[in-house]
Amino acid sequence: MAKLSLVHLSAYFGRVKTLKDINLDIPEYNVTAVIGPSGCGKTTLVRCLNRMHEVVRDARVEGEVLLDGENIYAPGVDPVQIRRRVGMVFQKPTPFPTMSIEENVIAGLKLNGSVRNSAQRAEIVERCLRLAALWDEVKDNLGKPGTSLSGGQQQRLCIARALAVEPEVLLMDEPCSSLDPASTARIEELVLELKSQYTIVIVTHNMQQAARASDYTAFLLNGVLIEFGETKQIFTNPKRQETEDYITGRFG
Repeated sequence: MAKLSLVHLSAYFGRVKTLKDINLDIPEYNVTAVIGPSGCGKTTLVRCLNRMHEVVRDARVEGEVLLDGENIYAPGVDPVQIRRRVGMVFQKPTPFPTMSIEENVIAGLKLNGSVRNSAQRAEIVERCLRLAALWDEVKDNLGKPGTSLSGGQQQRLCIARALAVEPEVLLMDEPCSSLDPASTARIEELVLELKSQYTIVIVTHNMQQAARASDYTAFLLNGVLIEFGETKQIFTNPKRQETEDYITGRFG
């Protein structure tokens, strides 16, 4: 079953068309990797899935993105509500520098007034840090700044923050690009653990990561969706020559 469906989706920056008539079904409770060379439109695609693309001046979309069958770009749809349902983790860890570990986790909830008392706050913080596989490492230091953590821990803190607002979909834009191999492995393990509860879309430039951590893979080239399928099929028996050339390192 598709959690998200892209229907004739095109994206623009001013007059420049960066995504070209994308049709794609993203399966629920699976990990979908988006791969392709730099500048092919990977980040633009995921930013269209929660209406982050439109926050850029002169950026716009054409077509539809259906979330559980409802077009998120339909008139009257609140983009803030969409971003609560479709959370995002960015390329570089972005803990709020003036906030503690605990405050970072519940920052989004405080903005919409969802935290009502200290007991509820403590429960949410522990649950989300456990989901992000960070609780055991920080439980005795929740008052320390989020920026005091290592890079890998900061990225998991950002994942906990995204999960705190209880999204249905989690978008991850190259979440391991600035991390060491050990931290990267931990994030990949976490992604595989979380897919039983969330639909995950991960942008990666790392072919090995896509092969290890995803169930489905979409290959983009120059803003065009070249091929989409089960990850094993894409990496072992691609249907398009361009896909084979890219995953075997002939370009990119």
